[in-house]
Amino acid sequence: MAAERVLPASPNWYCSRCSDSCGAGRLFGFGARNSVYLLEIGAAPAFHGRSPGPWHVAGELVGHTERVSGFAFCRYPGQSNFCASSSDDGTVKIWDTQTLTVVTEHMLHQNTISALHWSSHVKDLVVSGDEKGTVICYWYNRNDSQQFFPEPRTIFCLACSPHHENLVAIGYKDGMVVIIDISRKREVVHRLRGHDDEIHSLAWCPVPGEEVLYSRQEELQEGEVPNGELMQEAAVTKGCYLASGSKDQTIRIWSCARGRGVMTLKLPTLKRRSGGVDPAIKERIWLTVHWPCGHPTEIVSSCFGGELLLWDLTQSGKRKWTLLGSSSEGQNHTRIVFNLCSVQTDGRELLLSISMDRDVKCWDLTTLDCCWTLPSLGGFVYSLAFSPVDTGCLAVGVGDSMIRVWNTLSLSNTYDVKTFWQGIKSKVTALSWHPTKEGCLAFGTDDGKVGMYDTYSSNIKNKPPQISSTYHKKTVYTLAWGPPIPPLSFGGDGDRPSATLYSCAGEGIVLQHNPWKLSGEANDINKVIRDTNSVKYKLPARTEISWKPDGKLLALGNEDGSIEIFQAPNLKLLCTIQQHHKLINAIRWHHEHGTQPELSYMIASGSINAIIYVHNLKSVIESSSQTPVTITEPFRTLVGHTAKITSLAWSPHHEGRLVSACYDGTAQVWDVLKEEPLCNYRGHRGRLLCVQWSPVDPDSVYTGADDFCVHKWLTSKQEYTRPPQGKKSTDLEKKRSSQLKPKAKKKKKPMGKVPAKQDVSDTVNGEEIVDNLLDENGISDHEEEKEAQEFSDKVSLAGNYQSHDCFIPDASVKKRKPRSILPISTSMDQRSKDELHQDCLRLATCLRSKGLNEGLAPDSGDRIHLGMFTDRTALYRMMEVEGKSHLENGHSELFQQLMLWKGDLKGILQSAAERGELTDQLVAMSPMAGYQAWVWTVEVFAKQLCFQEQYVKAASHLLSIHKVYEAVELLKTNHFYREAIVIAKARLRPEDPVLKDLYTCWAAILEKDGHYSMAAKCYLGAASPYDAVKVLAKKGDVASLKTAAELAQIVGEKDLATTFSFRCAQELLSARNWVGAQEALQQQESLLGQRLVFCLNELLCKCLSERNPTERKSCSLPCYHSWVVRNQGSFLAMVSEVWRSVFGVNTTEQAKTVFEQLHSIEYPPATSNTHPKQLLFHISHDLTLALLSHETASWDEAVKAILGAVTRSYDAGSFILMQGICNLLLPRGCGHLRDNLDSTNTRSMAAYRSLEGFVAYGLLYDLWWNLPKDLLVSLPAVADHNSRTESNTTASLSDSGERQLKLNGYKMLLSEVHAALQNTQKDVSEVQQTLADMIRQHQRSNLQESENGKGMLDRRISVSPVHELFGLCHSRVSSTKEAAKEPVSLPELMKQLTEANQKLAEFPESLKVFPFPDVLECGLVLLHIGSQCPTELSPELQQQALDLVRKYSRAKVYEKICRKFLT
Repeated sequence: MAAERVLPASPNWYCSRCSDSCGAGRLFGFGARNSVYLLEIGAAPAFHGRSPGPWHVAGELVGHTERVSGFAFCRYPGQSNFCASSSDDGTVKIWDTQTLTVVTEHMLHQNTISALHWSSHVKDLVVSGDEKGTVICYWYNRNDSQQFFPEPRTIFCLACSPHHENLVAIGYKDGMVVIIDISRKREVVHRLRGHDDEIHSLAWCPVPGEEVLYSRQEELQEGEVPNGELMQEAAVTKGCYLASGSKDQTIRIWSCARGRGVMTLKLPTLKRRSGGVDPAIKERIWLTVHWPCGHPTEIVSSCFGGELLLWDLTQSGKRKWTLLGSSSEGQNHTRIVFNLCSVQTDGRELLLSISMDRDVKCWDLTTLDCCWTLPSLGGFVYSLAFSPVDTGCLAVGVGDSMIRVWNTLSLSNTYDVKTFWQGIKSKVTALSWHPTKEGCLAFGTDDGKVGMYDTYSSNIKNKPPQISSTYHKKTVYTLAWGPPIPPLSFGGDGDRPSATLYSCAGEGIVLQHNPWKLSGEANDINKVIRDTNSVKYKLPARTEISWKPDGKLLALGNEDGSIEIFQAPNLKLLCTIQQHHKLINAIRWHHEHGTQPELSYMIASGSINAIIYVHNLKSVIESSSQTPVTITEPFRTLVGHTAKITSLAWSPHHEGRLVSACYDGTAQVWDVLKEEPLCNYRGHRGRLLCVQWSPVDPDSVYTGADDFCVHKWLTSKQEYTRPPQGKKSTDLEKKRSSQLKPKAKKKKKPMGKVPAKQDVSDTVNGEEIVDNLLDENGISDHEEEKEAQEFSDKVSLAGNYQSHDCFIPDASVKKRKPRSILPISTSMDQRSKDELHQDCLRLATCLRSKGLNEGLAPDSGDRIHLGMFTDRTALYRMMEVEGKSHLENGHSELFQQLMLWKGDLKGILQSAAERGELTDQLVAMSPMAGYQAWVWTVEVFAKQLCFQEQYVKAASHLLSIHKVYEAVELLKTNHFYREAIVIAKARLRPEDPVLKDLYTCWAAILEKDGHYSMAAKCYLGAASPYDAVKVLAKKGDVASLKTAAELAQIVGEKDLATTFSFRCAQELLSARNWVGAQEALQQQESLLGQRLVFCLNELLCKCLSERNPTERKSCSLPCYHSWVVRNQGSFLAMVSEVWRSVFGVNTTEQAKTVFEQLHSIEYPPATSNTHPKQLLFHISHDLTLALLSHETASWDEAVKAILGAVTRSYDAGSFILMQGICNLLLPRGCGHLRDNLDSTNTRSMAAYRSLEGFVAYGLLYDLWWNLPKDLLVSLPAVADHNSRTESNTTASLSDSGERQLKLNGYKMLLSEVHAALQNTQKDVSEVQQTLADMIRQHQRSNLQESENGKGMLDRRISVSPVHELFGLCHSRVSSTKEAAKEPVSLPELMKQLTEANQKLAEFPESLKVFPFPDVLECGLVLLHIGSQCPTELSPELQQQALDLVRKYSRAKVYEKICRKFLT
């Protein structure tokens, strides 16, 4: 079933034609991401199909693999159901909107498609253009195409003429407009020049001819020089006008007959109502134009800031425009508009616009007012939240850095959405409404920001949100309002807020923010947890937070899969749920307004392992245990999803009903108490990220996904019950991610040559492959050349060694001459003989006159080389010139060598440091410049090495100047933990906290990557054995749990050792390896009781498999102990002998101690979905308690324990198991138990009667299923009934004693007291069910009345709920078979309920505590046996059964029992 309402993905930006309308079908389509949405539209709110409102989603065209860049409908008469779309994937697809399928497609373009249009005259002609200037005409009916190349320019838009089938107008990026004729060889008809920038849109006049706007005055205003170039072949008999909109802020009207412009319209600068004009608006212009069909003298255009203008082309003067939506504030778009189109409906012409503000607006061109607005979403829908105060107000957190607040109960506007964006600037990943303050919405973002919006005043006054001064380091996962905890909980009620904001983010911490003072520092609640619970080990990373609705309990989900329950306000740890083994994504507490208060203690949780667990914490929370409890058994398990769970929500209208969102693309509704799936929604085209149940409609659920959509759907209209089965989505994602993309191979560069420039073809999507290669290979070009050079040197050396004996010098190989360090001086000394003579004369003259310093000035380039023959100053000047030459030519090493000759070592170091050219040689020489210079050089060289990603070498240099902490921090920051630990261990004190921090950080990363053994070693090195044990057991397999238990035993963590030994034994038990389970348990002395349970479980399984070999089938062979049992008597005697001989349980004191240990463990009640192995283990626990009570002569406890085992198998629906247990434990009945009980103890006797009833119940069904064939009465054989009865009676005299014993048991089943009690309980249940049906009917009636109008709302408010329910009871008409009964009013129902409860209270408590078989069911079975085999039962017993059935049965009871018989 499709969604009732949809907030769709936003239309694509910067496309010349990404939306279009079809007037014949009243359809509007727009491209959004990779698909096209189709809407059926109207002018005013009306009902269309399933969704009320002026529009509804008619379908979605899915098939493109990249962004949709163009969309157009076919406007040919009778072909309006066809449309075309283009995409960045290079395809043009033709669609049928009736079937939403592809008719045909082509991939003729070699470049990105930028424009698309459908011809109005030719029904199968689609024209498209790309960024290189190619135009392709495609006739899809005959699969023919033709290619044109009018101009070598980038095409921005194109439009087919509505009056001439061969004319197409094309707009280019540089401002050129060209009209081509596709039927002629020289296709260009006109080149229209006038615009200076990109052509954003083209629109033809809907009326042929040029008489409408032609006037001599307009022509003279344009001047006599034509704007276009008229070709000789342009023989257009009848012209038409063309409008173009450009980025140069002008609209031009062109005459196709004359090939020139006739009118130029310049966009006005509009002042917004809020103030001046934004100076950046003009740079963000997109000028789209549209010529409405019903307005041939008017065109519509966009403006700077999202305004729409209607231009009257016949009006004289400067102001020819009228602003749309000027009648009231808030009608216009707030950002630039990209596309315009119109449609005729209901006698009016409607204009549709799409904008950068992500709104689709519909305008009435008659009144120029906005009819309706369709909001859309531009990112993943990360969060949904319903306001607890303003009912029906839904907040939507989206990845486009905006928050939407949707009034889902609005009667005037189905999509009444307000948008908030100020102060966000990042993806909105979490939302939470204040529990009592109206309009207060908290939000969290992808960049770690936490803030609060006042959704009332912010929307009116444009008020920015309040932002917390404390930022998270990573993405905010969850927000929750809860009671204040220390330090905010100190002080009086007036000095602190009633509710504070808690945020959980990706770095694993939970912060408490003060909503009264967000500018203050937020508090990490881990500090309170450590102080309250005296925690010394490392706390796990938090991933989820959830407060119980009453504010008394806090649940924290952790990265290791555990869930911790704390008690407010000091956050005392009550229990830890060790059920999930992977990161927790969602935790939700059950609501507290149901008829069963104990359900409020239920908590549902989901993680990335696709399983939902539900735990009931009532017994744990109400217990008086001083130490935290570890819970390993769930109350309910919901299995069906195939990917990670992302969100959970309890239904506020039902008890125990849950909806889950999952990465498998579906949402699932569960009946938690029955562990049954109810319905599955599959309407999204992506992974679901959030889910919320409607607070007003019990049938409505809202979901958000990564398909940029929010869906509202009804649970009652879904055709699927379970999630789709198949391969997990996570496996598919891993497979996709493991497929490496092809890498571009790097060409080897020849040695000694300058590398050539990179070819243009080596770029992908505008990014050079060189950067990718550097990231992937981890080395730079310089290092690669260096390695290649070293490799070639090694090869040449090897070749020399091999051919040393027969070495023959090659004359062609010349020895390379070393480069001169003084090239300028050397070259000047190699000039002509005359010039050298002149140098000698000039040098002598200067030395003689001692004026050489002036003669050898720096600007005297022809005499600079003479400086080496004069004083030091001239020499320095010569060396300076030589050094600059080396630097200009890229020979820095020669410059450094020259400066070293000069003695300026500090200058060498300074210059090399500025250019990043320090080397090991320079660093080695730096101590010659002094200690400070050496330290400074090493520090700079270390930074240079870090820039080159040589972190280990940089750390080594830092160690050389005794900067140990800096070296360790450098390696730690760049994840070289092993090296950092070695350095810290070798150079720092053992108690230095840096070393522990290194171990802890490395362990966290190893734990995240799944290297649990290595992480455990790190925790041990950090003196955190508790964390080592926890991380070692994280994998959850037998070997890991066993090692973790042994490690915990060694380090003294007794509780952890016990827990993991027991978990290891459970894993081995599930594999039917009892020997390994006992070995795991015997390591812990405190697990003696569990060893006895496992022993009894092994013997029980062995006996049951011997009795019913066909019933015990398993893929793995069992591994039993070879215990020698001498006593082959009863089962209990055999178990007792093994306990004494193997486990040493010989004394009563030992039995009492073990009994107290096991008696404190409680397991959840069994259901039909309980796993057989788990059921058998729980039964073994009960039987162990029974046998221990037998050993200590506690007969009342023994009876209760045996009764618990029998009723557990009965509740699980395993009748054969129940019979097997009764036959093993009570082969001769339970009379010996009665003899040992205190007859004055009513509770014990009641438990015994219940046990005796179930034993008789099993014997009764055993009799029915095994009736003697010779005693059966058939219909044709009724005549000789008397003779057969006589013979059967004679044959059965030998078994009269056993028969009498069974008859007494059958008679005990017909208990008058239990029949009356069960009848009263059924009355109470029926009245409660009727009341629940009335409440649901009342809620549905309220919802229907709220949709009928506001007038009914006021009248309904004045009526009290009681009177309304009273009237509803009388007006209700039942559609069932019992519709003939008179309706029952609410007072009568309450009276019936009171009377039934009074009757129920009259029965003794001991009778109501223990279950008893259904008396009426037993009576019917006895009557059936009596009719089939009359001699088997006495007439008195049959008459007693008949009397009970007649007294207490009704039609519904008969139907229920018959259904039970049949199943």
